[in-house]
Amino acid sequence: MKDLLTLSEVSTFLKVPKSTIYKLARERRLPGHKVGKHWRFVREEIEAWVQNAGADEVMVGAATGNGGHDRFSLN
Repeated sequence: MKDLLTLSEVSTFLKVPKSTIYKLARERRLPGHKVGKHWRFVREEIEAWVQNAGADEVMVGAATGNGGHDRFSLN
């Protein structure tokens, strides 16, 4: 069986607010599956999404103080 993550777990994994995960999933910009009222995410799909620059979808605040890099990065 594939490892399923909750919305909260994906939020923690990607270090972004739950509201962002919900919005991206609802807009089908983040791979997820709706089960009744709940979202579930396959860990491998989320990891592939990050590796394939899907994380460019997730913007952090303009005042990040990271040398002008304002996109989410795992590096």
